Amino acid sequence: MATVTRELRCAPAAVLEVLADGWSYATWVVGTSRIRAVDRAWPAVGSRIAHSVGVWPALRDDVTVTRRWDPERGIDLQARGWPAGEARVQITVRPRQGGGCTVELTEDAVRGPGTLVPRPLRTAALVPRNTETLRRLAFLAERRSV
Repeated sequence: MATVTRELRCAPAAVLEVLADGWSYATWVVGTSRIRAVDRAWPAVGSRIAHSVGVWPALRDDVTVTRRWDPERGIDLQARGWPAGEARVQITVRPRQGGGCTVELTEDAVRGPGTLVPRPLRTAALVPRNTETLRRLAFLAERRSV
């Protein structure tokens, strides 16, 4: 399981607004190339984002499904990226004393070939990717609070 944390200079609500905007998903999730559709109910539990993964022309169409949504704390997702498999992604947002917030992103493979990769190697691949994902999420959220 790979966990990365970032302190942001914005209120938790700004981060949660980005998470609730399914059409922004490809902007901050590293590896997602485009959004094909977002359920009207997003981010309600069971709602989906249809996205493509990869670089053109080698794109794969897949989906991400909400497993849990707390409009004050964060989101849990089941992200599909076959042929690699599926991952459970948890994003938790906590206010910081004195202002701003802390965002924690935890991810691990839960289904498919990715689960066969030894955990230290999965973590070594996921930490840099998710560090960049949180950097992009911070850009969007901090801009909303300006």
